[in-house]
Amino acid sequence: MWFVLAGVALLALKLVGVMPVAAWSWWIVLGPFALAAAWWAYADATGFTQRKAMKQMDDKKAARRDKQMEALGQVDPTKRKRR
Repeated sequence: MWFVLAGVALLALKLVGVMPVAAWSWWIVLGPFALAAAWWAYADATGFTQRKAMKQMDDKKAARRDKQMEALGQVDPTKRKRR
């Protein structure tokens, strides 16, 4: 996402004519878009994004389960949060 935002910012600065970006080559200005595409290809090929999404879902499930157990009074005394 950061590569795309940087690319959009550089593209806008190039089109408006803000120096020093206006003097840069188009290859440099469009480089962050290529880096974003490379990152997405890597993340999809390695399963990085899928593992991250699964971990977030598991964390949400565990938090919801803990909250429900606490509401029922079934909290393990060793896991009780200190306030």
